[in-house]
Order: sequence, then C-alpha cells, then structure tokens
Amino acid sequence: MCGKLIFPNPLIQYLPILTHQLIQIMPNPWTGKGNPYTRAEVIERLQATLSKGEPIIAAGAGTGITAKFIEKGGADLIIIYNSGRFRMSGHGSTAGLMSYGDANAIAMEIGEYEVLPVVEDIPVICGVHATDPRRRMWHWLGQVKEMGFSGVNNFPTHCIIDGKFRQILEETGMSVEKEFEMVSLARRMDLFTIVYVSSPEEARRMADAGADAIIAHVGTTIGGSIGVTNATVSLDEAAKWTQELIEAGRSTGRKDIIYLSHGGPICTPEDAAFINEHTDAVGFVGASSLERLAVENSLQALTQRFKKIPLHRKV
Repeated sequence: MCGKLIFPNPLIQYLPILTHQLIQIMPNPWTGKGNPYTRAEVIERLQATLSKGEPIIAAGAGTGITAKFIEKGGADLIIIYNSGRFRMSGHGSTAGLMSYGDANAIAMEIGEYEVLPVVEDIPVICGVHATDPRRRMWHWLGQVKEMGFSGVNNFPTHCIIDGKFRQILEETGMSVEKEFEMVSLARRMDLFTIVYVSSPEEARRMADAGADAIIAHVGTTIGGSIGVTNATVSLDEAAKWTQELIEAGRSTGRKDIIYLSHGGPICTPEDAAFINEHTDAVGFVGASSLERLAVENSLQALTQRFKKIPLHRKV
C-alpha cells in the first residue's frame, strides 16, 4: 500500500452533528429565556423590532454595569469588543487594534465574567479577531458558542486600516480575507453574524460570506475626551459613504441583510436619525457613542452637582 491517508478536519467531518447538538441547548434550557439564541432566533427578534417601526440599536459594552443598563434602555443587541476594556479604562478605542493584549481572550473574559452574568434577555455578540494566526478559528468559535454568545462580530477588524500597513497585513497572511472566512464559518455553525465593512468590496464579500447584518463603519467616533477631532468626515459624507456600502451589499442579490451605521460623526441619537433618514440603514451600532460618552458626560455633571451642595458647618 503506497501513499498516505488524508483525514479531513474533524470539525468539517462532524460539523452537522456538532451543530445539531449545540442547537439543542438553545434557548437556555435551565432558565427558559435569554442567551444563548440560535441565529434564526436573533434574526426573528430583530425583524420584530423593525415590524414595530423601531430602529435596531446595538451597543458595545466593556463592563457589566454598562451592559446591564444598556439592556434596561431597550437595546436590541449587546456587542463585546476588546476595545471596550481600553475605552472604559480611559483610553482611545483604537487601543483595541494594537498589541496591548490578546483581543480574543479579552472579549471572552468580559463576556464570561461581566456581561453574560448580568444580561437577562437580549442577545450578546462576541467580537472575534479573525486574523489572529494563533487561533484555530473553528475551535475558537466553538468556545464562543459554548460560552453562551449568540453571534459574532469581526472586531478588531483590519477593514478600517488603510495605506502601506494595510498592504503589509494583506501580503503577510493577516488580511481581511480571514474575516470573510470567519463569518462564513460562523454562519455554518449557526451563529448570528453582524460585521463591519468600510469599502464596497468588503460589503460584497461579507454578503457573499453569509453575514446577517452589515455595519457601515465610517471611522473612529468623534467627541468626548478621547474621540478623534480631525480624522473624520462630515455627517453628509458619512451618509453618502453608508449608502454606497449598502448598495454594494445589495448588488450580490441578497435581500435579507440588515444594514446599520456606525462611527465617525454619528455619535448622537440625532446623528443616527439623520443617517436613517438619508440612507437605507435601519439602525445604529454605538460603542464610544453610548457607553463612553454617557459615562463622561453624566459623571462630570453629577460630580459638579455634588460640589455645589451647601456646607452648613462653620469652619
């Protein structure tokens, strides 16, 4: 007997069985509600929101306390980004793209110990750094699903990197292509996929990969103590950019994708309303614009109010 036997990837061979077994534990059999949800259940919840004439609002949560009150505020999804840890530590969200920690491990830790224990009902999405060459992505997504996440998002994402550094990443195996592959795999594993894109080509590729929701990423959020100031576009430009990305996704022929906006000058409810009015987006994804700006503004104002209380004791 000559040659050698080639065994297929165990996940590929047994994927239908594994997926079926994982589906059986959803929805949560012990509580009867809450995470995890199947992909179909997440989509059904979002479509129900739209059928009521309400926008879809997804919010990033870097801590348990923000997740708890984002849910109480009525958000439809919570997304855990590794950048949330840096953001809520007082650093710019772009720290999540730097080598300041294991992005996948940070998102998993926030989910396991802070967010999932306090969220009662809405789906929680895990940010996945798909280009991490140290991960077997099929194996990592299995852990994400087992932890109780209902879907994945491609963050940190290389789609918001451009120029020579982007070219280097593309040529050295850490390309956005890995993000498309991760989304395709997550779709086969029955995970809801909500993804960032920044160019028409990325929108088309994510649509072809099976993304359920596409977020038009128009840059780092402006404002606050650590937001950008000059590295941004106008609100009109953000609307034009968002619509271009939506039309690119639609050009694939898929009509079931949910389109949302994010970033740049879109940082208030009024800004998000402007984008909804001038594009075909049906909602907004906020991270810095929700948890960071809310904390910055409310804590400063509340502290100032405490400093104004009268002192009746004579010194």
